[in-house]
Amino acid sequence: MRRYHLVRRADSQLKRTLIYYAIGILVSLTIGAVLLISLGINPFQYYGRMFTIGLVGNKYGYKSIEGLLKVFVPLLITSLALSLSFKMRFWNIGGEGEFLIGAICASIVAFNSSGMPNFVTVVLMCLAAMISSGIIGVAIAALKVRFNTNETLMTLMLNYIMLYVIRYIGDTKADWNFFLREDSERPIFGSFPESAVMGGIPLGKFKLLWAVLIAILLTAVIYIYLKYTKQGYEISVVGDSSATAKYAGMNVGKIVLRTMFISSALIGLAAALAVSSAGTISDTITNDVGWTGIIVAWLSKLSVPAVFVTAILISVLQYGCQAAATQYPAIDVNFADLLQGIILFSVLVADFAANFRIVRKEDAKHA
Repeated sequence: MRRYHLVRRADSQLKRTLIYYAIGILVSLTIGAVLLISLGINPFQYYGRMFTIGLVGNKYGYKSIEGLLKVFVPLLITSLALSLSFKMRFWNIGGEGEFLIGAICASIVAFNSSGMPNFVTVVLMCLAAMISSGIIGVAIAALKVRFNTNETLMTLMLNYIMLYVIRYIGDTKADWNFFLREDSERPIFGSFPESAVMGGIPLGKFKLLWAVLIAILLTAVIYIYLKYTKQGYEISVVGDSSATAKYAGMNVGKIVLRTMFISSALIGLAAALAVSSAGTISDTITNDVGWTGIIVAWLSKLSVPAVFVTAILISVLQYGCQAAATQYPAIDVNFADLLQGIILFSVLVADFAANFRIVRKEDAKHA
C-alpha cells in the first residue's frame, strides 16, 4: 500500500504563492456567486459594490471611507501586536479578551471625563487600556515562565471570561453601572461625553481620525523595533530557539514578559482607539479583531509591511461585505460573514498549498 507524506516545500517563491492566492480567491468568489444567484441576486453587482465599499454612486462616500478606517485601525494594531508574541512562539490567542479589558478600562475613563480636555481624556483612555491589558498579558506570561502553563489555553479562556464580563455589564441595571443610559428602561450602553470622542483632521466633509495617523506611526515604530533594536533581535532568537537564546546569555523569561506586555498593551491601545472612535462601548466592539488578527499575522508571515497590506485587504473585504449587504433585502449581515469566512478559508488553504506538498513515502527522503 502506498503511503504519502506532507512535506514543506524547500523553496518559497512569491510568484507561486500569489498564484495560489489568486486561485483560492477565485474559487471562493465562485462559491459566493452560486449562493447569490440562488438568492436571485446578480453576483457582479454585489461584488462590484463589495470591492468598492459602496463608494460608487454614493454622495456620502466619505462616510464609507470613515467606516472602513474604523475597521482597519483596530485590526492593524491588533495584528501587529499578535505578530510580536507569535515571533517568539508565544501563542497569544487572547486578543479578543485583551481587547475587551482595554475597552472596559478606557470606557471607565471616558464616562468619568466630563469637563476634561479632549486630548487629555483620550490619552488617559489609551493609558488605562494599555496598562490593564498589559498587566493581564504579563500575568499569563509569568505563569508560562514560572510554571510552564499552556499559554494557548490560558489566553483562550480569557476571551470567554471577558466576553461574559462585558455582557454582564451591558445587561445589569444598577446604581453602580455608569456604563448604561439612565433614561432607558432596558439596559443600553450610553454614549461617551464629547470630551472622550476621538478627534481628527477635517478634510472637507471627511474627517481623518487621529487614530489612523497613530496606527500608521505605530506600524513604522514596530518595524524599526523588530529590525534594528537589540530587543527586536532577542525576540527573533527566542522564536528560533529558546535554548540558543539561553546559550547566548539572554534572559528568556524577561524577554517573554517584556514582549507579552508590549503585545497586550498594544491590543489595549487598539481597544481605546476603537471605543473613542465609536463614541461608545458594546459587547461587539471588538469586531472579532482578536480572531481575524491571527489570520492576518499568519498570512503575512509575521512581516510588519505585509501585516499592513493584509490588514487593508481584509478590512476592505469586511466592510465591503457589510456595505453590499445593505443594498439587498434578501441578504443580512450573516451572509456577509459567511462570504468573508469562505474567502479567508480559501486563502488559508491556498497558503498551505503554496508552502507544502504531498509526496510518496519512498520519495520523502529526497524531497
